[in-house]
Amino acid sequence: MGSRVVILNSAAIHRVLTRIAHEIAERNEDTSKVVIIGVQTGGVHLARRLAAVLSGIWGQNVPIGTIDVSMHRDDLAQHAVPNVHPTEIAFDINNRTVVLVDDVLFSGRTARSALDALNDFGRPARIQLAVLVDRGHRELPLKADFIGKNVPT
Repeated sequence: MGSRVVILNSAAIHRVLTRIAHEIAERNEDTSKVVIIGVQTGGVHLARRLAAVLSGIWGQNVPIGTIDVSMHRDDLAQHAVPNVHPTEIAFDINNRTVVLVDDVLFSGRTARSALDALNDFGRPARIQLAVLVDRGHRELPLKADFIGKNVPT
């Protein structure tokens, strides 16, 4: 196994999340329609931090939820027992802008699973994807709207 490389330290993550929050604010004029949903597990903590920064920018609370994609994965048959985490969406997503937050975008399969899982909760007006790191190497035709750092691997 190779040596570990720090891609983003704590200060860099803070800067990236602040920048992404400002980009989300610029792209979404109707602040009352925006909700944040973190993908279990890596996107949940980032979603909470992002929602806190956005709340400071907009001067209002931003609804936040979590979504588990385990049962929507296309490789579900390859796992004996999926590791299921709680999904908590305590608000209506119909006709809202959902900002889906995950830590890493690689093949696009987790993002696709998250889109499928969101269908169980309603029909958003639009869905935007925010990721901390984009590694490239897409297997599906997906791209993030907000990217912290591109790290081709």
